[in-house]
This record gives sequence, structure tokens and C-alpha cells, in this order.
Amino acid sequence: MRAIWKGAVSFGLVNVPVRLYAATENHDVQFRQVHRTDGGRIKYQRVCSIDGELVAYDDIAKGYETQDGDMVILTDEDFADLPTKSSKEIAVEKFVPADQIDPMMLDKCYYLEPDKSAAKPYVLLRDALESERRMALVTVSIRTRMTMAVLRVRDGVIVMQTMLWPDEIRSPDFAALGQDQEATDRELAMAHLLVEQLAGDYHPEEYEDDYALALDALVQAKVEGGEVKDVPKPAEETGEVVDLLAALAKSVEKAKAARGEAPSGAPGASGSEKAAASGTDKGAAKPSAKKRAG
Repeated sequence: MRAIWKGAVSFGLVNVPVRLYAATENHDVQFRQVHRTDGGRIKYQRVCSIDGELVAYDDIAKGYETQDGDMVILTDEDFADLPTKSSKEIAVEKFVPADQIDPMMLDKCYYLEPDKSAAKPYVLLRDALESERRMALVTVSIRTRMTMAVLRVRDGVIVMQTMLWPDEIRSPDFAALGQDQEATDRELAMAHLLVEQLAGDYHPEEYEDDYALALDALVQAKVEGGEVKDVPKPAEETGEVVDLLAALAKSVEKAKAARGEAPSGAPGASGSEKAAASGTDKGAAKPSAKKRAG
């Protein structure tokens, strides 16, 4: 694993230097959008929805759309005025009972590894959390934004798990679940019986992602069966003058066709146009003949 952040856990006068590691990973298979016939990747362009022009990355800004459909454009200067912090401190605010933290509030998980010199205070914090059955409620700055998180212990390692803000939790509003909906005593007894019959302990190794396994087997079978598209690499642009001349010649032909004029090389086309179309005009015209004297 590679550390993604370095800092220190501070509680009271104790400072524990730590490194942060992502504790989870996503095993979803990543697909590319490709051309069905030859396997070439599909490219996307940044096009303005108003004028239809291609937009350079440097000309793209962040916009906030209002409820009325208007757009508020935010600049780098606007974001510079927002409250941000780049502290390398995981500050313990308080130690709270573990059962007070609703699992729905928890977000991303990270492992905390202590520096070699900080192993003892790390173990002290870990053992205190376990023996007291509490979580440490902390503030931490990740990618310049301050967020709340908790420290808890899993398999002898301190885990930091970021938290959602209270207003990020949606309230369930189901009309079908009114207070007048109640189970009868007989229905409740049958439900208890079913729960007892299916009761058991959770063992993670008993479950697996059968979709991911089947998909991996499918891909491997196609590879072994030779069902693989040999996608040629796109030709590199040489930047030579001849390429520029060819592009200009094509542009001239398109413009002439749009105006209904005869293409270069056809009867009625000028000699210079024929030369430009054929690429024989090197751009350095011969000096014109001097005007004969009187």
C-alpha cells in the first residue's frame, strides 16, 4: 500500500505521527466505450452548448445552476476566498460512546499507521478506545476541506472513517408507512419464527461477488479463444509542412464546394489552385519578371 497522507493524531498533549492508507478498494471491472466494429476507443470533445464551438480546457470554469436555470460562474479568485485548511493534524475533539454514532453517518475508511518512534502512544490510544468502547470524534483536513471523522479500532489497527454532515442524510418520506400500519400478533409471531429459523453469525468468507467472478471468467475465455481486437495505435501527428499544406488544400476544396465553385484541377481552376491542391507549390513563388522599359 502507498500512503496518501501524512500527519499526526493529537489528543491532549500527546502527538502521534501517522500515515494514512486507503482501507478499501473497488473491484468493479472498468469498461471502455469502443466502436463495435474495430474496437477503437470513443473520443469526446468539450463543446459549448450555446455556440457549438470546441472549448479549450483553460477556458472552462465551474458554474452553479440556480433553480431558475440561470448560471453563476465561479472563478479561481472566488474559490480562494473560501475557508480552507491544509492542516496535517487529526485533532481529537472528544471521545464518544460507539453506539452514539449512526452507521449511516460514516463514509470512507482509512488505516492509520504510526511512525516507528510513535508506536507506544499509538498503542496507548488504540487500547484506550477498545477498553472504553468509545470512538474518537476528530476533525481532519483532507484536500483542503475540513471534515469530521471518527477513530475506531479494527483488527488491532486504528481506522479513521470520515463522516457525512447531518444535512447530507436524507429523511425517509414514505406515505405507505403511516402510523396506522401495524402487524397483528399472529403475523408478528410468524415473523419471529422465521427470524429464529434463519438466525446465524456473519462470516465474510461465505459470500463472494459472483457477478465479478463470472465476468472475469468471460473475459479470460475470450482472450484465450482469440476473440481480441487488434486495435491499431492512432497515427502520430508529424507536424510537417506538407501535412499543413494538405490540410489547407482540403479546407480550400471544402470552401469552394460550399460556394458551388469548380474544385482545383477541374476545368476553369487557376494554375495556382492546381499547384496548391497537388502540393507542388512549395510556398516560395518565383520572383515576378521585371517590367520592360517603355
